[in-house]
Amino acid sequence: MPEVLRAMRPYLERFFGNPSSIHSIGRHARAAIDDARDSLAAVLKAKPHEIIFTGGGTESDNLAILGLARERANQGRHLISSPSEHHAVLHAIEHLAQHEDWKVTWLPVDQFGRVSPEDLQAAITDETSLVSIMSANNETGTLQPISELAKVCSKRGVLFHSDMVQSFGKQPLDVTAAGPDAISLAAHKFNGPKGVGLLWLRSGLSIQQIQHGGSHENERRPGTENVAGIVGLARAAQLATQGIEAEQERQGGLRDRLWAGVQESFPEAILNGHPEERLANTLNVSFPGIEGETLLINLDLEDVCASSGSACMVGSIVPSHVLIAMGLTPELANSTVRFSLGKSTEESDIEGAIEALQRIAKRLRK
Repeated sequence: MPEVLRAMRPYLERFFGNPSSIHSIGRHARAAIDDARDSLAAVLKAKPHEIIFTGGGTESDNLAILGLARERANQGRHLISSPSEHHAVLHAIEHLAQHEDWKVTWLPVDQFGRVSPEDLQAAITDETSLVSIMSANNETGTLQPISELAKVCSKRGVLFHSDMVQSFGKQPLDVTAAGPDAISLAAHKFNGPKGVGLLWLRSGLSIQQIQHGGSHENERRPGTENVAGIVGLARAAQLATQGIEAEQERQGGLRDRLWAGVQESFPEAILNGHPEERLANTLNVSFPGIEGETLLINLDLEDVCASSGSACMVGSIVPSHVLIAMGLTPELANSTVRFSLGKSTEESDIEGAIEALQRIAKRLRK
């Protein structure tokens, strides 16, 4: 966004000093980080020292899972999550299970991809030290009952982490009321720069570093800070949280129009995800009998950008683990396309995509 770039530009061109240096350019950089932390604290209704800047959502998830689990290993070595989480969570948990002797319970998801609070309650044991459930799925947009899950964890004295990378800027967030003890965010998901994110960690909780090399971020995340990225993150967060309700209503209307257009061209198409409890910007559709790759190539030829699943699994021929967890067959999962909308998406874009789908349908039927 132009406003984000304008905020970042001085720290790319003039105040490019190391924020740990004592010279004037370094002090300007340090002041920018402090201001960004204060700004984000106001947006999240958090305390500034609760914010840990990271290199993105993946690092934030890894820091939360590995750092919190290892810090509490003497209290119990049992983790709980779901099989539809982002790979940043799945792979971090699998590492602990395979290399550090942790036990893991994977909660099932229903046909819409939602976790049951009752299942979570039944899965918690005296050895459970951490639960991690994302707020909204990055492939289907399905929303989880985060408040209810957090209450279950709180009553049992178990820490609760939530990957909110996909939902922030699309759902209101007050960290003091949301329920989790740790929340991961990534700037590029709300029109900020790539390669920067944060982990919000509730005041009073300690966490182990997962990297080593410095005392930055109150000795929780070493490494010279990405000053321009952090400034962009803070500005993007301010903009993303303005008028959320109206923007989600607008995007929801566009998404529903797109779905209607899909059904017109492909009557056999199947909607994946919860029909109501989902983000307004995501439309995940299976096209029985048609390879997803074929559809994506045809869409690209029509200048329509779409995805077969998570952008983090580019080049993978493995069916979406999210859709498999929801009960789809591998064949149907491989016939799936995800359409994403944003603030810049307009009605003309949707109508253009629908017209493209109509032409694609005619070509494929031939």
